[in-house]
Amino acid sequence: MNTSNRETTTVTHFILLGFSSSPEMQLLYFGLFSTTYTLTLTGNALIACAVLLDRRLHIPMYILLGNFSLLEMCYVTTTIPNMLANLLSTSKSISFLSCFAQFYFFFSFGYDEGFFLCAMAFDRYLAICHPLHYPHIMTKQLYTSLVILGWLFGFTLYLAPVVLISRLPYCGPNIINHFMCDPVPLMMLSCSEDTITQFLYSTLNVIFMIGTLIFILCSYALVIRAVLKMPSTASKHKAFSTCASHLAVVTLFYSPIIMMYVSPGSGHPEKMQKIITLFYSVITPLCNPLIYSLRNKEMKAALRKIFRTEQGIQKI
Repeated sequence: MNTSNRETTTVTHFILLGFSSSPEMQLLYFGLFSTTYTLTLTGNALIACAVLLDRRLHIPMYILLGNFSLLEMCYVTTTIPNMLANLLSTSKSISFLSCFAQFYFFFSFGYDEGFFLCAMAFDRYLAICHPLHYPHIMTKQLYTSLVILGWLFGFTLYLAPVVLISRLPYCGPNIINHFMCDPVPLMMLSCSEDTITQFLYSTLNVIFMIGTLIFILCSYALVIRAVLKMPSTASKHKAFSTCASHLAVVTLFYSPIIMMYVSPGSGHPEKMQKIITLFYSVITPLCNPLIYSLRNKEMKAALRKIFRTEQGIQKI
């Protein structure tokens, strides 16, 4: 950071107001969100364990799904524990470094999830539209590369926005009317309005979100067209069931994020910002394991196998 930024950046910590309400409501929120967090971790961990332990699930579709579930666990852990701590805290402060670390990891994991949704859509496209060529295209080397690239994608791409926004001058106030370090209120707290940083941030979000969404929708449009041509009703049902699960997760993931971040200057009311952020950072990760497990026979069979094993161990 240059000398001028050192002189103007006097803020050393931020205050996250979170859900301002009575102490009784704070305790209610704590119980609700801690339960949600536990269920989210448990559900996604079960899917990841099922993929790891059941050899029948050692295929690209489930390997990508297992990694997606691990990402969900990391994703919620970047925000919910700090939010729970703030609900019981009187200061509700977070250091400058911790704030931007949360900002970086939360959105990096979010970008990684978008990449994995693209990879999962590509996998379904190959499997359904080109079944004869699928084993030769989706090799172990390719899906391993997709997994590695998926984990690195967001951390590489999102480094620039975090660095740019962190280098903005913050002279005070330092109060963020949110439960997490979100880039939109952070940019609003800056002493100077940096239109270039806002433009670059918005452009990156638009390119990533719209680009990945178009790729996913085009992939599934081709998949649906191929499914409609299948002569077997059973094959159609299985393919549609798999696609419906993926599309449900895609809808839950992209709808609130596009509403919130494609246009940071759109002026969402602060209360609405919290609700939208709460939806995609807490509710969506909770729903995803339910969607995948309830609509997938192979996954349900693998989960039943895990529960039977646990019951057998407990009896011993």
